[in-house]
Amino acid sequence: MNHSLQHYARLGAVVVVVVGCYQVLHPFIPALLFAAVVCAASWPLYRRLRDALGGRSTWAALAMTLLLVVLVIGPSTLLALSLADDVAAVFDGAKGLLDHGPIEPPSWLREVPLVGQALSEYWHRIAASREELNTLLKSLFEPARILLLGAGKAIGGSLVQLTFATFIAFFFFRDGERMVDAARAILVKLAGHLGETLLSTINGTVIGVVHGIFGTALAQALVALIGFLVAGVPGSVALAALTFLLSMVPVGPPLVWGGAAIWLFVQGSVGWGIFMVAWGLFAISSIDNVIKPYLISRASSLPLLLILLGVFGGIVAFGFIGIFIGPPMLAIGLTLVQLWSGTDAVAAPEGPPEAAP
Repeated sequence: MNHSLQHYARLGAVVVVVVGCYQVLHPFIPALLFAAVVCAASWPLYRRLRDALGGRSTWAALAMTLLLVVLVIGPSTLLALSLADDVAAVFDGAKGLLDHGPIEPPSWLREVPLVGQALSEYWHRIAASREELNTLLKSLFEPARILLLGAGKAIGGSLVQLTFATFIAFFFFRDGERMVDAARAILVKLAGHLGETLLSTINGTVIGVVHGIFGTALAQALVALIGFLVAGVPGSVALAALTFLLSMVPVGPPLVWGGAAIWLFVQGSVGWGIFMVAWGLFAISSIDNVIKPYLISRASSLPLLLILLGVFGGIVAFGFIGIFIGPPMLAIGLTLVQLWSGTDAVAAPEGPPEAAP
């Protein structure tokens, strides 16, 4: 009887400690996951940097952390500020147009097949009726205001999480190999001879997904930004960020650069509109067919459905930082299911498991 009571007492103590640790770490889970993904994907660069610094892991970890600040924290902050400025400019422009009286519909609207005439007449009716126009604007502005406030809070929270992740990444880089050894020992105890395979597979999955999905998205966003800036499209940074997000969705980037091209045509800039179409077809969208296969050639690609669920589910669960967390987490889950079920799993990259923390 006493032995049974001691057993349950120890079990209860373990449960209390586990729940307490979870409660303490729960606010930092997105930052911890993001730091782990970043460190795993950039670990080869860290090792080369550490070798160049004569094995000084602390200095190498500090350099990688500063690089993370320059490449992630800085651009994310600028993006948040740019989005705020663009939103304010849009609302100011809309208010200015309303103050100048009824807004005439564009000439091409009437030429739209089937619905052009009806849309043009509805536009004139709405613009002529101040009361009806105000009702319509109220119905549109209030949801937009709520959406933008929510997006602003999410972006602010994500910036805070990114700051924590940068701080955590320093220790992941510096002590990564010791963490890998501890994780390997735990996995060996839990899964036996599969522990080493699990560690290598998880490492390969994260690297393959990050390089394949986010590498392609980043390349498309940078190329799109150049095109938007050259063509003089307003809100270029925000449009490039939207291109980054939609790069994970089929036919996503053409929605952005195609919309920019239409705007240029409407403004009368036919030459720049043609440039935008050509740049989108031959520069932005072609990256998906050239760079992506190269980046994911060392690991199997994640099914499209899981990419979409990972992106949007990650945003719902963790905010905008979840974009970088969701797909790798689902990829790891899929890989473990494939491994345990005996089907082909995502291949690990060449090299020992020590290549990632």
